[in-house]
Amino acid sequence: MTVATPPTRVAAPQRPTARRPNRMRAWATRAPLLPALIFMILVTQLPFVATLVISFFDWNALYPDDRHFAGFANYAEVLSTPDLRRSVGTTVLLTVTVVLVSLVLGLALALLLDRRFRGRAAVRTMLIAPFLLVPIAAALLWKHVLFNPEYGLFNGVLSWIGGDGAPQPDWISEMPLMAVEASLIWQWTPFMTLILLAGLQSRDAQLLEAARMDGANDWQVFVHITLPHMRRYLELSVLLGSIYIVQNFDAVYTITSGGLGTANLPYTIYQTFYQAHENGLASAAGVIVVIGSLVLATFALRVVSSLFRAEVSR
Repeated sequence: MTVATPPTRVAAPQRPTARRPNRMRAWATRAPLLPALIFMILVTQLPFVATLVISFFDWNALYPDDRHFAGFANYAEVLSTPDLRRSVGTTVLLTVTVVLVSLVLGLALALLLDRRFRGRAAVRTMLIAPFLLVPIAAALLWKHVLFNPEYGLFNGVLSWIGGDGAPQPDWISEMPLMAVEASLIWQWTPFMTLILLAGLQSRDAQLLEAARMDGANDWQVFVHITLPHMRRYLELSVLLGSIYIVQNFDAVYTITSGGLGTANLPYTIYQTFYQAHENGLASAAGVIVVIGSLVLATFALRVVSSLFRAEVSR
């Protein structure tokens, strides 16, 4: 005798009600950030879009009725005009010199500050001071307090050492680009030191102790353990320093006023816009600076993210 089994009921598909609370929670988390996002768009992105649009026009502020669309002519002129090309070369030379010298000095100071000695906290605080100064104040300090040929500290030290017959060079006139570089190196070496010191203090102490027990000296530890560990911190220091130095205007404007072959691209943009009143040409040069800075910033963000991933995976 067969017994009929009752037909099984197929459960009706449930509505995805769980997604709605998740979406509400996500929007509740993001909502406090919306005012800051809107403010950032209004302050940064809209002016950049306006600059991008103006860069495609032949627009002289002295002749506002004569402006017309010029396409990429302004960009071609930026890359072909001798003064603008020279400013690009000066920008590259200034950036490379300042970043590399600051990096070497910062690494040396970080290695010294990584050791224990009396007064280390006070030395660290004093070392950070140049980086906390307003850039134009630091440039004025170097121009008048140190470089001035009549009452500057450098010539005063030379007179104190050599007497009345000591040379009294005019530092800014005789070595203008080096004067700008010295000011920027002095201000940016503490920044490099802080980043590299953080990298040194994140080394594995057990690995260092094992290397010492195996007979490794200080140079071997530095070459085979410290430098490989510091690679990402060195890259981050180079990229962040390059982003700032490429856009630096204060030191060039304050110390040399762009003369004697020290005009970099930001100063040339200032001259083109405020003195020549060429709005379109200055906007094109500004867009090129922004694009170069964005490329460097992209690499910097990748380095930072790799640092965080390395710390999480430990």
